[in-house]
Amino acid sequence: MNDKADILIFGTGNFAGRIALDLAATASDPVRVVIAGRNRDRLKWLRTAGNARATLFGRPARFESRQVDLSVPDAAAAAISLVEPKVVVQAASFQTGNVISNQDNAWTKLVAEGGLSATAVLQAPLSFEVARAVKAKRSQAYFINCCFPDVVNPLIAALDLPITSGVGNIAILSNAFAGALADAGRFKVLPHYQNLAAWRGPPETRSGRSPRVWIDDEEIADVYARFASVQLTREPAIEISGPSGVPLMLAMAKGSDWSGHLPGPNGLPGGYPVKFSAGRLDLDLPANLTREEAISWNLSYEQESGLVIGPTGQANYTGVLRERLAALSSTIASGFNVRDIADACRAMSDLRSRLQARSP
Repeated sequence: MNDKADILIFGTGNFAGRIALDLAATASDPVRVVIAGRNRDRLKWLRTAGNARATLFGRPARFESRQVDLSVPDAAAAAISLVEPKVVVQAASFQTGNVISNQDNAWTKLVAEGGLSATAVLQAPLSFEVARAVKAKRSQAYFINCCFPDVVNPLIAALDLPITSGVGNIAILSNAFAGALADAGRFKVLPHYQNLAAWRGPPETRSGRSPRVWIDDEEIADVYARFASVQLTREPAIEISGPSGVPLMLAMAKGSDWSGHLPGPNGLPGGYPVKFSAGRLDLDLPANLTREEAISWNLSYEQESGLVIGPTGQANYTGVLRERLAALSSTIASGFNVRDIADACRAMSDLRSRLQARSP
């Protein structure tokens, strides 16, 4: 059996499965994929389904699986050393995506009112482990973090660890908007993940700050009106978010060009239009928007209510989220340093357990 692969995916949940199975259905050039995770039965199924779908669609993709527990020290490094991937995709997390749609306990209420940044410390530790392993064992690989990359990727970058990009979130809106247009032209979107909430409700309820959209460098004045027909599910939209990174992963594996929208490119906060060319990922902003303006626009959401990382690596909760946390734990509400992410994760995990046992 050949242990080497072009793409290594950590995780066996719904998001990782969506990525793997869409790689199987869309690859136009030969690609080898290894799926790594703890769940032996799920690994067997994803390997079987991946190879079946590649055959079904006549695609030159092959899938293997490896049992790997990322909570075991050096497990990620051992897997990366064995597989020697061009692209490492991290989709394993201590926080499931259904926190978005469930409203049945005090924890999901906290997240609904304070924002998803409450989950950042739960989504970060495994991604930190993989980033450290990439740096130590395969520094030339592209590292794609799928676990809340809008906020977690800046945490990774604050520790001087490698991070290429994330997938999902802002790509949900950008692709949904593009799909609503007959001819997208040169279509670019500057969305923050907090913008998603408006499109989970009916058009008449949508209000507040909207994402910014340009067609052929001309900014659309009323985004809510232009894209009133777009409707997102109240569930995690993995039908779009999962496959949104697949074309990029295949481009990285092959060394070809790609352009689109991603969260957390090169560790930046929020999401941006980007291009991958000559082996590099860069912002691809509208002509009248500077890099500084785009970053500031994204940061403003977290500054109002979310999690902001300072130059020394101190991460501070802000706005409504900080208020809600302060009512529950002054220690957690005071923030944390990225070097202490494991301690911050344990504290938040304990709080989550207590709140999950309480009604909203």
